[in-house]
Amino acid sequence: MEIANSHAQSQRVLKQRNLFVAIAGVLAALTAILFLMVATRDREIVLQPILRSPLTVSSAGVSREYLEMVTRDAAVLTLDRSPSNLEYWMKSVLDITAPSAQGRLKADLLKIVNEQRGSSIAQFFAIQSMKLDPDNLTSDVTGDLHTIVGSKVISKDRRTFRFKWKYSGVSLQLVGFGMVSKAEEGDQ
Repeated sequence: MEIANSHAQSQRVLKQRNLFVAIAGVLAALTAILFLMVATRDREIVLQPILRSPLTVSSAGVSREYLEMVTRDAAVLTLDRSPSNLEYWMKSVLDITAPSAQGRLKADLLKIVNEQRGSSIAQFFAIQSMKLDPDNLTSDVTGDLHTIVGSKVISKDRRTFRFKWKYSGVSLQLVGFGMVSKAEEGDQ
């Protein structure tokens, strides 16, 4: 009789163990499926910028509004400088630059800092228009570049600057920028 009770109890324990293994397998499969769904799903962040409406940033790609907002701020940041803010200016430009482009861009910025340090030359840029290309991650900004020596404006020239971007995850980073020549403007 005791053998029969022991056998029955062993069978119950065996059934419970098998049930727990089956439940653990189902939970592991469900966890793996949920993990894959989260890893492959586009992420979105809703920002409350100082633009006319809320802005959504998605890992699926750059929206035109987001590219416009970042380009506007980058144009002001990169093209407005004076001898009194050169270190801050260079650090701020490098902060928005992609790590892969920081070395080359820092060398270019250091040339400007060394040329302008100790002078009384400042410049600011007044944006007039923007041409955005979210597919190629470029943006062209046209406006008036004012150069000031001391307290006198010595030049006001209409210029176009091209900004090149890199987008990964939900982060837009500067890869390079520079003035567009008249020949390049005519090609477009």
